[in-house]
Amino acid sequence: MILAIVVVSAIGAGLAAVLVFADRVIANYGPCEITVNGDKKFTVDGGGDLLEALRSQKIFIPSACGGRATCGTCKLKALEGAGPLLPTEEPFLDQKERLENVRLSCQVKVRNDLRIEIPEALLAVREFTCVCTRIRELTYDIKEFQFELQQPGRIDFVPGQYIQILTPVYEGSKEEVYRAYSLASDPEKKNIIETIIRLVPGGICTTYCFEHLKQGDTVKLNGPYGEFRLSDTDAPVIFIAGGSGMAPIKCILHQMRNSGSKRPAKYFFGVNEPRDMFMLDEMKRFEQELDHFEFMPVMARPGDGAKWDGETGLVTEAVERNIKNAAESEAYLCGSPGMIDASIKVLKQLGMPEDKIYYDKFS
Repeated sequence: MILAIVVVSAIGAGLAAVLVFADRVIANYGPCEITVNGDKKFTVDGGGDLLEALRSQKIFIPSACGGRATCGTCKLKALEGAGPLLPTEEPFLDQKERLENVRLSCQVKVRNDLRIEIPEALLAVREFTCVCTRIRELTYDIKEFQFELQQPGRIDFVPGQYIQILTPVYEGSKEEVYRAYSLASDPEKKNIIETIIRLVPGGICTTYCFEHLKQGDTVKLNGPYGEFRLSDTDAPVIFIAGGSGMAPIKCILHQMRNSGSKRPAKYFFGVNEPRDMFMLDEMKRFEQELDHFEFMPVMARPGDGAKWDGETGLVTEAVERNIKNAAESEAYLCGSPGMIDASIKVLKQLGMPEDKIYYDKFS
């Protein structure tokens, strides 16, 4: 019985491989014309996926999973020529999106002429060549990476946005992939990009950054992407973050300092134990430079004998203890999906309208 199952599985895998080979190599779809937003047109060889076809024309659609249909971020409107919706796309599209012909570009095969629509902002996304100028260890599993732009030599972005780093082929990884990381740098330094990356065991890009990338290496990235940003109001601000969620909040704090913002702001930064805490000195400087800013680090497990006089417990518990004006405030959350979901629940219980809660989930 076990042998029969193995044989059937092997035959199925072999047939799948044959079909993939036939579709990519034997099938000749010829040149296909892609029309973008009604006016921009280009021709590519058919057979590949739409995400890669657009990249070949320097049109970059965000894709956190590298085109494997696991993140659902590479959405665009496919008006003509995309074929039927695939089962791999269905979990990421609601009914409204389906009626509007929204598709995952990584799952749409270029087999004939296509007519698509993408947000105009994505047409402004650019590819950058840069040099890694600094790698700073922040904790045992988090590092800060600084890149100096070479070509083009400057980037304009809105604090809260992110870039995608191209991970080259290296030992243990046989293909190039893109991964998304929030910008942590001062937006006034147009030739510098900084990001904060947490090591993901087995992660293709984080393994490259932690084990292979060295100062002086050339790196390619593209961006900026994203709609996460500070609103243009005077409402008090509540920041909540954990781990590498520090990156976009730090970037926004640079923005507030540069603009001379007077908005009251509290920043709750949650970690598990002493070895997870970082950037305390930088946050103290922001407290000195911003008139109404307070940094509130929170440690879940300080440990016996630890010299810790800050907030303890879960970050959401610290929020409950210290926020009295949630109904008049806005919240900006960055971190793991679990932390963000818990923070949203607490903020709503404290009286904050849900439409005043903005977040960027790191998965």
